[in-house]
Amino acid sequence: MIRPLLLGAALFVAGCAQTRPVDAGTETGDVPGGPTQTPTSAGLPPVVQGGAPCIGGKSTPAPTEAGAAADGPYDCLGVDLLAHVPLSAMGAPRSGNDIWGWTDPTTNREYALVGLSDGTFFVDVTTPTAPILLGKLPTATVATVWRDIKVYHDHAFIVSEAREHGMQVFDLAHLRGLTPDAARRFTADARYTGVTNVHNIWINEDSGFAYLVGATTRGADMPASCAAPGAHVVNIQDPLHPVFSACFSDVDKDASPVTAPGYTHDIQCITYDGPDTDYTGREVCVASNEDVVTFFDVTDKARIRTISQAAYPNDAYTHQAWFTEDRRYVVGNDELDEQSGLVPFQRSLVFDAADLDNPEFLFAYDSGITTIDHNLYIRDGLSYQSNYESGLRIVDTRTIPQGRMEEVAFFDTYPQATTAQFNGQWSNYPYFRSGIVIAMDINNGLFVLQPDVLRASRGTGAAAGSR
Repeated sequence: MIRPLLLGAALFVAGCAQTRPVDAGTETGDVPGGPTQTPTSAGLPPVVQGGAPCIGGKSTPAPTEAGAAADGPYDCLGVDLLAHVPLSAMGAPRSGNDIWGWTDPTTNREYALVGLSDGTFFVDVTTPTAPILLGKLPTATVATVWRDIKVYHDHAFIVSEAREHGMQVFDLAHLRGLTPDAARRFTADARYTGVTNVHNIWINEDSGFAYLVGATTRGADMPASCAAPGAHVVNIQDPLHPVFSACFSDVDKDASPVTAPGYTHDIQCITYDGPDTDYTGREVCVASNEDVVTFFDVTDKARIRTISQAAYPNDAYTHQAWFTEDRRYVVGNDELDEQSGLVPFQRSLVFDAADLDNPEFLFAYDSGITTIDHNLYIRDGLSYQSNYESGLRIVDTRTIPQGRMEEVAFFDTYPQATTAQFNGQWSNYPYFRSGIVIAMDINNGLFVLQPDVLRASRGTGAAAGSR
């Protein structure tokens, strides 16, 4: 979701390595790391609704055992509902937001890490038709709309727009062997306080660096580059002892054109293995800077360099951009072009990134949907897009070389409406080996879904091929 405060430009200056303060187990009265039982450990009922197949364009869950009507029906194509966990079951006082996943390398169990307004909730989804509610890690300070979660070396790294929140670090091994208890409360194993509020986080798991974006840096000793709300880089190779590394923004006078004011809304950083051999093996980021997509070389954290920028027509707010798996293309989105009336339908923006020094806008995929797009992730040639009031949309990217994309499946988690408003699905996680997709709806909670992309795309040609 767009951050409401758009901040001005600041000079780009490379950061230098230094240690920032880390607080361990800051929640008053809790034991760092382990779960803390409360007197009301059985106080929250495990209200988990059963699944329903997608038949005739609808997924219609049956009434609960108590006779209450289930939510839905949900519009769908080629995606079955396996389970639904409402916000009330997770004790959420306000709303949901981000979601990520973790597979335990010891047990192979799969877990949903669910962002809520007041913390992060953990759900075992190994048996996707019967999720196990394990408890919550409360927010470090206060509740807020925004929270974002990523995983590195079996630790969850959690940031938030909540004031003075910093970055929580939680050892996910604490989830092993737990019995169901929705009221269980966990504590953080560590907390990085070199930042106050943060909009988003990405982790390059190959390098062990976390990129905190839309961040407000704390500390008078920070380099000048940290004055801009771009990327705040943290070395997390030792997960419980994060160390400040650098700050950077798109305001680099070597870049042309320089059009964005320095605020980075989202970012993906990878160890580059794409077609541009000039950057093979280097750490490259693609960032969303409000009105352009910016490419950075961040290999040397003391000499971070802007590579290039790519603009596109009818920009309102560049929200996110993601490399295809072969790194040839970048698929992005704009979060405000629909509401601003610049385009009639939600669109996906496609850039040719074969030459990172000279990326080009290729075309926009017109979805025909009158809602707002949000987070997208790409796996096996498919873009899993969370589009607010139209839910999860699965779009084939393998036809980009032919100048087109096409939707092959969807599941609308927000049956209440289909408008260009900030309700409905915030994000999804499509990377479980089991093939399930977990999605988080701001208003309606956690959905465990099973796409059948081959069935949904039968007869469409490109999407029906082998993966």
